[in-house]
Amino acid sequence: MSPNDLLPIAPGIGTAAEPRGAARLDPAALQPNVGALLHDVARLIRRRFDRRARQTGLAITRQQARALLSIARTEGLSQAAIATLLDIEPIALVRLLDRLHEEGLVERRLHPTDRRVRTLWLTPLGRTMVDRILAINAQIREEACAGLSPSARDALLRTLDHMKANLLIDEEGESAAAE
Repeated sequence: MSPNDLLPIAPGIGTAAEPRGAARLDPAALQPNVGALLHDVARLIRRRFDRRARQTGLAITRQQARALLSIARTEGLSQAAIATLLDIEPIALVRLLDRLHEEGLVERRLHPTDRRVRTLWLTPLGRTMVDRILAINAQIREEACAGLSPSARDALLRTLDHMKANLLIDEEGESAAAE
C-alpha cells in the first residue's frame, strides 16, 4: 500500500484502500475527546516536569518522584501498599526503592507486628527532595491552569475526582469478579 492509497479518490467517495460503500466514520467521533485531552495534558505535564527537574539539577525520575510523594503522604506504608498505589509490579518497586535507599532518600523499617513486612519512611534528605518536587509541581500546576478562575480550578478538580471515582468503581468490580 502506498501513501496515495489513503488519499480520497474524490470528495465523499473514500480512499483507494477503502471499498466502495464502506461505512464512513462520523467525523465528530474522530475529534479529540476527554480521554485524548487528558492523555495530552498528562503527557505535557510529564515532559514539563522532566525538563524542569533537569533545569534545577534535580536528579530524579518521575517514577521516583511519584514513589517519594506516595511515601510522604502516608509514611509507614508497606512496600506492597506503595506498589499498589503506584500501579507497578512489586519487583519493579524493589529496584526503585533500592535506588532511593542508596541515595539516602528513604529508609525501610521492619513492621512492628509482622517481621516479613517492610515499611517505608522518608529521611531528612528525602523530605528535602519532596519539597523540591512539590515546588516544581506547583509551578507546573500554575502554568497549566493559567487563565482559569479559582472556581473553574475547583470545578476541574471536582470533575476529575468524580470521573476517577466512576472508573474506580468499575475497576473494583472487575477485580472482584476475577478473584
